[in-house]
Amino acid sequence: MGSELHIVTKVLPGNRVEVTNPELKEGDEVEVVIKSASPDASAEMTLMQFLDSLPEGPRSAATWEEVERQFREERDSWDR
Repeated sequence: MGSELHIVTKVLPGNRVEVTNPELKEGDEVEVVIKSASPDASAEMTLMQFLDSLPEGPRSAATWEEVERQFREERDSWDR
């Protein structure tokens, strides 16, 4: 990976972002990552935080036999 260049800029009219810097050479390939600097922006959530945010209730059967029973009941209901 090459060197990193951190720039803070404003969103321009038309929801555009422009980046200029003398260190950038015309024709070079660069990777641009846009991250909001606003503290009220959508916070990144870990998978566990997401799971913890779900409402209380059963998320899965307690045993594999229970999963198979529920699956069998659902599949049998298709034939009715």
